Amino acid sequence: MILQSQAPARVDLAGGTLDIWPLYLFHQDAQTLNFAVNYYARCRLTARRDKVIEFVSHDLRLRERFSSLSALMQAKSCRLPLLARLVMAFGPQRGFTLATDSDVPAGSGLGGSSALNIAICGALSRFAGRRLSLPKLIETARNVEAQVLGVPTGEQDYYSAVYGGAHSIRLTPHGVVPEKLKVASKQLSERFLLCYTGESRNSGVNNWEVLKAHVDGNRRVIRQFDRIAAIAAEMRQALETQDWRRTSELLNQEWATRKKNCPGITTPGIERLVAAARRNGALAAKACGAGGGGCVLFLAEPEAKPRLEAVLRRAGASVLPFRVSATGLEVRSGTRRAISASR
Repeated sequence: MILQSQAPARVDLAGGTLDIWPLYLFHQDAQTLNFAVNYYARCRLTARRDKVIEFVSHDLRLRERFSSLSALMQAKSCRLPLLARLVMAFGPQRGFTLATDSDVPAGSGLGGSSALNIAICGALSRFAGRRLSLPKLIETARNVEAQVLGVPTGEQDYYSAVYGGAHSIRLTPHGVVPEKLKVASKQLSERFLLCYTGESRNSGVNNWEVLKAHVDGNRRVIRQFDRIAAIAAEMRQALETQDWRRTSELLNQEWATRKKNCPGITTPGIERLVAAARRNGALAAKACGAGGGGCVLFLAEPEAKPRLEAVLRRAGASVLPFRVSATGLEVRSGTRRAISASR
């Protein structure tokens, strides 16, 4: 038995960090806007005839082997803790080799670890005979990632990885509700430009500092999140009416507000890139995810993008051409056609 799965990374537009429980409960009309992109995390699960559990991470160049599930559960430490925790959560009773790799640059701010998490969950749930509903799959992935990181995790990455496309992730007291954004994927691909700074970052550090400040009652941080929530709601309307001038204004406001929450959200390198981009046609810019390095997203008129790409490359960034990924999690069994969660 061979199972192959993949899930896309995402680009966040507005409302990030609000998707960490319980922050969204304290802000009216909380939502996070994002779209999935064609950079994928993948896994291949191959059944074995014995009870051995073997992990292979191609992108990290790590390999780990346990004689059985029981041996894995008794191990004092693991070199690949996300894989180990997910296997323990699903509890498959047969041996297997689980190999992973990813198109997503390390520490990019594109939700690559969450996409990998979802890809692994898709394969393991099938292999262990636990056909979870998609919301339950997301819940499992989120909880296990929080165990591994040691800090709370957000919601948005799992939804883009599972469903693909462009979404507003509505964050309500009654639960998290993904709603498709009424915006053409072609418009997003034509107007947005993504680049990787080369500076890897740890999203958990910035998010934890901001979360702690909010829970501690820091009035300045709470006011800024009120503004971030309002910007996300306004941006959804601007995107769905194709008001790109207003979208660019709101993207700039989102980034300016977000930078006030934590000093580590921006870096001198990001600020230099943004300044150079603005001089050469960029209408707006923001760092992806929790910032502190990783990727930066730019909004420009389509005709300005070639010049902007050249400027960013000269400045030392790597331009990441993308298209919106219409499908999310896909799991293939043997040679059978992929089964997509977004259908």
